[in-house]
Amino acid sequence: MFYEIRTYRLKNGAIPAYLKVIGEEGIAIQKRHLGKLVGYFFSEIGPINEIVHIWAYESLDDREARRARLAADPAWQAFLPKIRDLIELAENKIMKPAPFFQMEKVERR
Repeated sequence: MFYEIRTYRLKNGAIPAYLKVIGEEGIAIQKRHLGKLVGYFFSEIGPINEIVHIWAYESLDDREARRARLAADPAWQAFLPKIRDLIELAENKIMKPAPFFQMEKVERR
């Protein structure tokens, strides 16, 4: 399993607008193609104006194929301009879990 950790630094004050449009439109398109969403977060303390989302893939080939399908989707192409100008900086990491680590489901109370 591989985890893609995408971190975006947004323009000052853009988090509410970004989360609104992602929640209303973007996340459904992404989930349709990218598959397993591990988490989607925004900063509360520490570096401000950050969004982090984490996706799980079976392999790097799986990731490449899924990202290509997302990029080719006309709905995603139409959606991108709605968030593009809100993002100042994007960083992407591919992480592999340590052999002794298993993701656990976090329960909300």
